[in-house]
Amino acid sequence: MTATTIGLVAGTLTSIAAIPQVIKTVKTRHVRDISIWQPLLLSFGVALWMVYGILIGDLPLILANITPLVCNVILTGMKLRYGKEDCLIPSEP
Repeated sequence: MTATTIGLVAGTLTSIAAIPQVIKTVKTRHVRDISIWQPLLLSFGVALWMVYGILIGDLPLILANITPLVCNVILTGMKLRYGKEDCLIPSEP
C-alpha cells in the first residue's frame, strides 16, 4: 500500500465515522448518552485541521475534514436542541 492510498483510506474512514451517529440521533432524537464535549471538541479540532490544510494548500486535507466538521457541528446542535427533551421523564401509560 502506498502512502497516498493509506491517506485516502484514513481520510475516508474519519470522514464518515460520525455519519451513523448523526443518522441515529436524527431518527431517535435521543442524545442523553452523547457527551456535549465529544462532538464540540471534534468540531474545533477538525476545523483547525481544515484551516491548516487551507494554509498549506493541501486539498485532500481540506476535503477530508469537511464531512466530519459538518457531522460534528450537527451532533453538537442536536445535543443542545434535544438534550432538554431527554431530561423529561416519560409519563406512565
